[in-house]
Amino acid sequence: MGKIRVNNIKIYALHGCLDEEAKIGSWYRVDVEVKADLKKSAKTDDLADTVDYVHLNYIVKEEMAIRSKLLEEVAQRILNRFFKEISMLKKATVSVAKINPPIGGNVEEVVIILSKKR
Repeated sequence: MGKIRVNNIKIYALHGCLDEEAKIGSWYRVDVEVKADLKKSAKTDDLADTVDYVHLNYIVKEEMAIRSKLLEEVAQRILNRFFKEISMLKKATVSVAKINPPIGGNVEEVVIILSKKR
């Protein structure tokens, strides 16, 4: 078993419950960690035998482009696509952070973290 992490994916998106957030958007950071059997790819040196982190990044970017009110919904969509499209995944964790959220205080970020197992 092994882990692959894709950290600090920065995306500008339009998520949030406020109408203003849908119009002006804000910056988000997404971190991904997946678990899979990486023994074969460690021996073969073949991309077909591992989880392609380019594919993980692509899914994150596509799902983040779809507006949602809640970050929980975005993170769950990302997880669902990971497991639908990447059969060798055993477990995945997705962290979605809204940078400088408009919550009436000096808050650096709010973060939602969801995990899913096969």
